[in-house]
This record gives sequence, structure tokens and C-alpha cells, in this order.
Amino acid sequence: MSDASTSIQLPHSDEARLLFGPGDAHVRKIREALGASIVLRGDSIVIDGTGEQVRRTNEIFKRMREILRRDGVVNEDAVSRMLSGAQGNGEAANGAAIDLFEKAKKVQARTRGQQRYIDAIRQHDLVFCKGPAGCGKTYLAVAMAVNALRSEQVRRIVLVRPAVEAGEKLGFLPGDMLAKVNPFLRPLLDAMNDMLNFEQVRLYMENDVVEIVPLAFMRGRTLNDTFIILDEAQNTTITQMKMFLTRMGEGSKIVVTGDATQTDLPENITSGFNDAMARLQGIQGVTLVELRGEDIVRHRLVREIVKAYDQDHPQSPSELHS
Repeated sequence: MSDASTSIQLPHSDEARLLFGPGDAHVRKIREALGASIVLRGDSIVIDGTGEQVRRTNEIFKRMREILRRDGVVNEDAVSRMLSGAQGNGEAANGAAIDLFEKAKKVQARTRGQQRYIDAIRQHDLVFCKGPAGCGKTYLAVAMAVNALRSEQVRRIVLVRPAVEAGEKLGFLPGDMLAKVNPFLRPLLDAMNDMLNFEQVRLYMENDVVEIVPLAFMRGRTLNDTFIILDEAQNTTITQMKMFLTRMGEGSKIVVTGDATQTDLPENITSGFNDAMARLQGIQGVTLVELRGEDIVRHRLVREIVKAYDQDHPQSPSELHS
């Protein structure tokens, strides 16, 4: 006897035929992957199984119906990607790689800290990650966003950065506003271009499936079914951080990354990144991951450079040569 059951009412039998696939291929794949019983009764899909099986199977059909309304067809690759995403939480404890669904490309954690970070993103809706340069904070978050998009867990990716000047003033840079903020947003685009081919990224951006925006442009928006990444969050004020976090809509996930040692805010301004991590700890669904020097995966010298700058009392030039 089943632990749980639910039914999905369809407007007509043609939709059931398209959802089940040629020769019921889609529904067989779902049954094998998730273990639920799936039966068509009249114009209703009836799902039976354990509570978790029914929940996951119902979510897969919800995503399939969204694709059907958008594209008029659900292909086998889309079903496979969705099933891979639905099984992701179970694989996390085994150190599963991040599948990008791009010519068998995958991103694998290279340190235990990075694996904890990936697991946290899989298991929580709001993740704060702090750590030094080169530890993979941004790269892994973008990889998880691409995985979520291509496995139909979300509909969009929004990549956000605060446009805080580090020496130069925006107003003196050449070009229009987009040209002025491009240097701030470039690292996020570089990470995505490293994972997907250029043409795919271009199409995503043209169709607003992927959006890369300065933090100031987020005001007044609500983002549903979206994977949102705020990079360089140490350069946000408390007000900006509150504004950003409250953009989160239904079915969305947020990852906030920052390095508290590299803030470009004026000395009298409290970082919204540090404030949020202290203020929101203990709230269910929110977690903090701290990456350290041993998680740095850039050139070996980066680890030594970070270590040297973390010293409380660096030597003066005269002491270095004595």
C-alpha cells in the first residue's frame, strides 16, 4: 500500500500523450529513476509511492508541463536533465560532480571545503560563502546555477555584483552605463563562458534566461524560479543587502559570496555581508560556509600571497632585506 498519492488534472488527453512521450518512454524513465507508480486515469495522472517519491515525481511533471506550454514538446534530453536534478540531493553526500549538461562537462570539488559548499547549495535556499581569493566561491556558484537551469530546476539565472569603485570613479570611465559597469560584471561572465560555449551564453543573455546586472538595478524586482548569485558581497551596505535578499521569490535560490578582507567600502560604512551573516544565522534554510587558504585552487603563489597578507604584522621593506 502506498504512503502517499496525488493526481494531476489535465485539460485533454493530448497533453497526457505528449507528457508520457513516444511509447510512454518519458514515463518509463521517470518510474525507473524515482520509483513512483504513474498511471493515467481518464484525463488525470495518478502518482502513488512514498511521500518523497510522490513529491519528486509531481515536481518533474510540473516542470514538464511548463516546458510543454513553452516549447510545444518535451524531448528525452529535457526529461533526463530534470531527473538528474531531482536526484541531486541524494548524490551530494557522495561528492557528486556538478553536471553542466554540456558535452559531458562536469565541475568537481577539489577540496573538502568546496564539497561542503556544493552540498550547502544543494540543500539550502540561501547560502552565504566567505573566503579568500581563488577558493572557487564564484566559479562553483555559477556551476551550480548552470546545473539548476539546465536540469529545469529554475527558469533563469541572475548574476549580480555591486559596482563599487576601487580607486577609479565610474563617471570618468569611457562609454555608456553598460560599458562603465562591464568591468565589475566581467568575472561572472568569464566563469559562465568557461562552462558553456559562447553561442549558448549569447542566446541565454539575448532571451533574458541569463542576466548579469549591477546590484543597484535590482531594486523593485521579485524573482521567481531563479538562481541568483551576489558576488563581491563585502562591498554592499546593510541597506543594499536587505534590498537584495528581499528580491527572492517562490522557487528561487540565492548564493551570496564575499571576502571580508577585501572590502572597498569607506571605513565608516558597515559591510552588509558581515551584518547579514550575523543577523540571519539560525534561520532555517539559511547557511554559512567558510572557505580557507587550503581551498585556494588558483596558481600555488595565490595561496602564499593570501597567507602573507593575512599576517597581523607584516615586515617592513627594511626588515625584509636585513
